[in-house]
Amino acid sequence: MRRSMLVVWLFVLSLGTHAFAQTQAQTGKKAAASASTAAATPAAKLQGLDDVADQAMKQWKVPGVAIAVVQDGKVIYAKGYGYRDLEQKLPVTAATLFPIGSITKSFTALTFAILKNEGKVDWDKPVRSYLPEFQMNDPVASEQATPRDLFSHRTGLPRHDLVWYSSDFTRDDLVGRLHELKPNKGFRSAYQYNNLTIMTMGYLEGKLTGLGWEGNIRQKIFAPLGMSQSNLSVTDIEKTADHALPYELKKEVVSKVPYHNIDAIGPAGSINSSVDDMSHYLIFQLGDGKYEGKPIVAESDLREMHSPQTAIPDPPPAFSMPGLGHFSYGLAWVATSYRGHNLVWHNGGIDGFYALLSMLPDDHMGVVVLTNLPHGQTPEVLAYNVYDRLLGLDPLPWFDRFKDLEAKGKKQEEEAKKNKPTDRKSGTHPSHNLADFAGEYQNAGYGVIRVALKGDALELSLNKLGPFPLEHYHYDIFQVPEESDSVAAGEEFQFEMNKKGDIDRIAATLEPSLGEDLVFTRAPEKISKDVLQKLAGDYLLAEQTVNFALVGDVLRLTVPGQPQYELIPRKELSFDVKGLPGFSMEFQMDAAGKVTEAVFNQPNGVFHAKRK
Repeated sequence: MRRSMLVVWLFVLSLGTHAFAQTQAQTGKKAAASASTAAATPAAKLQGLDDVADQAMKQWKVPGVAIAVVQDGKVIYAKGYGYRDLEQKLPVTAATLFPIGSITKSFTALTFAILKNEGKVDWDKPVRSYLPEFQMNDPVASEQATPRDLFSHRTGLPRHDLVWYSSDFTRDDLVGRLHELKPNKGFRSAYQYNNLTIMTMGYLEGKLTGLGWEGNIRQKIFAPLGMSQSNLSVTDIEKTADHALPYELKKEVVSKVPYHNIDAIGPAGSINSSVDDMSHYLIFQLGDGKYEGKPIVAESDLREMHSPQTAIPDPPPAFSMPGLGHFSYGLAWVATSYRGHNLVWHNGGIDGFYALLSMLPDDHMGVVVLTNLPHGQTPEVLAYNVYDRLLGLDPLPWFDRFKDLEAKGKKQEEEAKKNKPTDRKSGTHPSHNLADFAGEYQNAGYGVIRVALKGDALELSLNKLGPFPLEHYHYDIFQVPEESDSVAAGEEFQFEMNKKGDIDRIAATLEPSLGEDLVFTRAPEKISKDVLQKLAGDYLLAEQTVNFALVGDVLRLTVPGQPQYELIPRKELSFDVKGLPGFSMEFQMDAAGKVTEAVFNQPNGVFHAKRK
């Protein structure tokens, strides 16, 4: 059995429970009655929306919701419901700041379009034209990938979210690690949502202007659109007077969780905003590339961002119901239809929050909904309800639909657990003492797994995530207990030996879509410079002298007539020879601690070199 770590960065959220069929019908009657009145104003059509919001919040236990509705270039509705701080009973207002998650991606794409209008970039020139260091694992993608490819998620790269979610890697680090991350699809062959590629585009934009991604957003979008409340980091949102706290739902209990800092991946999801500010953004997106008469970007580029670029052939069930059209991804937007009307939207989820920005461009209307609980479909139900009302359509039974879908999903999950094949072998034991499994293991893309012996059990950390307790599963496989309250619950880690019988690798399914395990190799032991210095010197190997020299913190071997070799510490006084698999060596000391010889272990034999 393999399970991947859960990363709370959601493009499509899990479904909540909907039990308001009667209320939906009543609300639908109100909307239909309003629509049938020729003189009904938009405000009149939205009467009763408070009831929909209130009941949705109760159903999904959402502490706080903010919503704004825009039509024909004006804000016709903006309101907060519930609490931004549940414990202190502080209310949500239209000015309350929430993280908007992946809606941020559209800001990064808009920045690129602005730079295009300035003559600095083009959608269809290779990324390397602007960022020479850009390199993916696929050499074809490295050479040919364009901004259009990265913004529309067709590079062949799966999510690999744990690279950034688990770590303190900087934006520079993440861009530099791209070439270590394997694709699972051919370049331009399929849609695969990816945060790292959008982050890379924001990084590129910041390099081009010298302002950084943050400076670009403030100067080129926030300032001209009058988004004075918005900011770019959870460290900033916590300093404001009116901000929402993050919550989660576990076992039907709502509890507060910490903010998760995602500054490194910022261009893909770190903006915080209010529905007041986001209404400005909606008005701009529904317009002609200008805001209050001032040009921001060419209208053609605005429309191109909203247009299909990459097909999404199999959207999740929540987004493939009757009334919703075929799905495609544009340039940081989802392009589909709602009941025959062109629909453009993006949602965003991060620890404790879920948001939706949605618009019907041809009908000049849009909705933004911000919540502080990543559970249920409150934003979708509110947005669809608004559209039904403003378009004068009989409301569709979204509550019932989502309720039925969730019930089916829960039943399938229960059946899957019940029928889960048992592959665990009883009566097995680890091949080594538990202490031999402890240490640091490295992967060039993902970072470091640390395994420690705590009492009589092992625990494991991935970069800054953890530690997670490990229990023996079978043989040399350990598992984070499935019943644990952990993002790693159920994850298995397989420890592997080298030819000497030493535990030197861990294999784990951290990116399931790859179809193969990621391998972490035991990190070199840290040997003090003083000890390494004692090993340096000349040794007599047969009839020739070999030399060990300390260069910086690295011990290097020189053999006459051969290139210099770097020695990689493994344990105590044992080393591997870098670049020569199967070649290793160890130093011998006498009782007084004096180095007496170096022993070379090679595929063709064991050779001794006496210290001169």
